[in-house]
Amino acid sequence: MPTVEHPRIRPGVLEDRAYQAAIAGAALERPTLVVLPTGLGKTAVALRVVAETLRREPTRSILFLAPTRPLVLQHAKTLAETLLAPAPLVWTGHVAPEKRALEGPGPRVIVATPQVIAHDLAKGSLGIDEFSLVVFDEAHRAVGDYAYVAIGEAVRAARHTLVLAMTASPGASLPRIRTVWANLGLQHFEYRTIEDPDVRPYLFGIDVETRVVQVPVELQEVAIRLRAAIDRQAQTLHHLRLVPEGPINRRVLLEVGRALHGAIASARRAGTPLEGSVWTATTAHSVAMKELHALELAESQGVASLRGFLDRQRRPGRSGRMTPAQRAFLADPDIAKVLERIDALDLEHPKVPAAVGLVREALRAAPNARVLLFTQYRSTADVLLEALRALADVEVRSARFVGQASREGDRGLSQKEQAQILDAFRAGTINVLVATSVAEEGLDVPATDLVIFYEPIPDLVRTIQRRGRTGRSHAGRVVVLVAAGTRDVGVDRASSGRERRMHAMLETLETESAHGTVRPPPRATVQRVMTDFPSSGPD
Repeated sequence: MPTVEHPRIRPGVLEDRAYQAAIAGAALERPTLVVLPTGLGKTAVALRVVAETLRREPTRSILFLAPTRPLVLQHAKTLAETLLAPAPLVWTGHVAPEKRALEGPGPRVIVATPQVIAHDLAKGSLGIDEFSLVVFDEAHRAVGDYAYVAIGEAVRAARHTLVLAMTASPGASLPRIRTVWANLGLQHFEYRTIEDPDVRPYLFGIDVETRVVQVPVELQEVAIRLRAAIDRQAQTLHHLRLVPEGPINRRVLLEVGRALHGAIASARRAGTPLEGSVWTATTAHSVAMKELHALELAESQGVASLRGFLDRQRRPGRSGRMTPAQRAFLADPDIAKVLERIDALDLEHPKVPAAVGLVREALRAAPNARVLLFTQYRSTADVLLEALRALADVEVRSARFVGQASREGDRGLSQKEQAQILDAFRAGTINVLVATSVAEEGLDVPATDLVIFYEPIPDLVRTIQRRGRTGRSHAGRVVVLVAAGTRDVGVDRASSGRERRMHAMLETLETESAHGTVRPPPRATVQRVMTDFPSSGPD
């Protein structure tokens, strides 16, 4: 295997791939967005760009940004092992602001979470001109109020700072992709697919399968009650002219929530008293969101997750009192029936034995296999771990991989614990990792044999990130569990269509980039204001 020869790269460390060299060469000339399928070496491209930038500008430093602490630590380790340069400095929220300074001889490589850099830029303790290159990993995050946007604004104002933006998927819509493009000040686009002849020799197949399970009658009955409760709140919102008549979904409720928040904020800025209808709508919206979440848990997650959520609704908050939304939620007659039913149920969702069965099959076929099992919720992760540890006919060495935040008595993992778990998974000491979304982005887990989605997810970027945890060094397998007759079905069906549309949009962006005609993103829509709401109750 030929390796890269460069004065700033350790000999024999980095594989020399022609397409990576071509992409890096283009990225050294102007601000560039690199879109590569997971496993094709976005980090290797960045290493080449960093090394050559250090050679060209030996007096200025490099900033390498990543969205999570585990990913920052991983990149810092890779940079230290690859580059002939001073050891990278790691800046995360665990490093006090007064200790974040460019000290020591020669250029430094800073690997950081974007929040600390945005903070230091805002405080004036750091100048973007100190850096010859800024690398934005998982660049699709550069939208809204995420810290990448503020850093991008600073970079655009700088005269001589190059940008390298990298992602496996920049977004599911062309306006969103153009927003990322504008926010980071990009000028050039490098894009490869699995069909490109220069990348094909380095690809390993991924077999993607959807496995459908039937929801038990007991949970179907619970779901019927929850839908009736949601319809009741939908009627209230319809009478307030906030939604059309009929069933409502999460997308509609999110739009209503944004409108209500905008109305309340406008009234507060103007010092205008709020109409009673706004509070009625706010309560109905909050209750509907709770009921919709409960429905998703019942249909897609299981009894334990639903029971935990309902128990939390019955507990007062920090003030010692329940919120109006909690009281209205618990007062609903259908919710009262659900509470009675769920307290008496002694069963679990059929996805649990299905997931455990897939793990058993994988370990029976290859005892050294590694399995990554994704789930949306920590409570479901706990149920899965308990079921996996009950297996007696295969050796399961499982661990739970979640974020750092502690929630409702559920302790998160420290940065050190996350790193230790990932190291153990790479080494095979742990062979089954039950993970939430924190494991989706960029983590170096090259030898995963099977990835299980406990549920399909609507976000295209996250779907691609999850799937890309396998098929890196050998052929991989992905299995998506779908509960029949539930939201799962539509989410799973839409997934392939979204990906086809994304590739079509990327081809459009590639053409626009080549001709220098990338359009600006659309202007933000204006929130509804108080005058959009009725001044009295239902008409």
